[in-house]
Amino acid sequence: MHGFANPKRFLSLARWLTPSLLVSGLALAGGALLWGFFVVPPDRLMGETVRILFLHVPTAWLGMGGWSAIALASLAYLVWRHPLANLAARGAALPGLVFTALCLITGSIWGRPTWGTWWVWDGRLTSMLVLLFLYLAYIALAQAAEREGVSPRIPAIFGLLGAVNIPIINRSVVWWNSLHQPPSITAGGSSIDAAFLVPLLVAVLGFSLLFGALVLMRMRALLADAQADARLRRKAMEAREA
Repeated sequence: MHGFANPKRFLSLARWLTPSLLVSGLALAGGALLWGFFVVPPDRLMGETVRILFLHVPTAWLGMGGWSAIALASLAYLVWRHPLANLAARGAALPGLVFTALCLITGSIWGRPTWGTWWVWDGRLTSMLVLLFLYLAYIALAQAAEREGVSPRIPAIFGLLGAVNIPIINRSVVWWNSLHQPPSITAGGSSIDAAFLVPLLVAVLGFSLLFGALVLMRMRALLADAQADARLRRKAMEAREA
C-alpha cells in the first residue's frame, strides 16, 4: 500500500487504469441506462417514473461513497502521512459533489409525480442536502489551505468528522418517519424484482467505475499542479540566489 503512495508509481498505474475504468464505466453505465429507460417494463405502482431510479440510485450511492473515500484518505493522511492521501481526498471531493447534486435533482424529479411535491424536509433528503453542503465546505477549505499554505491536516480532520453524516443518511429512513421508501436492498436480500434489480446493479457498477476514473483524473491534475508549483518556486529561489 505504501508503495502506491509514491507519485511515480501512482502515475504509472493511473496512466493505464484511468482509461480502462473510463471506457468500461461508460459502457456499463450507458448500457444499463438504455436497458432501464427503454427495455424494463413500467412498475406496477410507480409506472414510468421508476426509470429515473436507474440514475438516482447510483448517484446516491456514489454521493455517500465519495465522502467515505474522503474520510478513508483523510485517515490515511493523518495516521500514516501518505504523500498522495491528501490528493486522493481532494480528488474524490468534486466527483462526489456532482453525484450528490445529481442525486438530489433526480430525487426531486421522481418525487414530484410520486409524492406530489419537489421537496420534503424528511430525514433522508435533509441529510443528503447536508452532505452537499459538506462537500462544498470541504472543497473551499482544501483550496483555502493550499492557497494560504495551511497544513492539510485541517481539511483532513474535517473530512473525517463529516463522515458522521454517512450512517445518518443510510439509516434515516429507518430511524424517522419518512416519505422516502425504506431500504430495498439489505443484508437479508432484496425486495426489488429481478427485471429491475439486474440493470440497477449494472448501473451502480458502471457509475462506480466512472467515479474511479474521475478521481484518478482529478488526482493526476492536482499532482501536476503541485509539481508545477514546486518547479516555479525552485526557479524563483534560483533566480534570487543568482
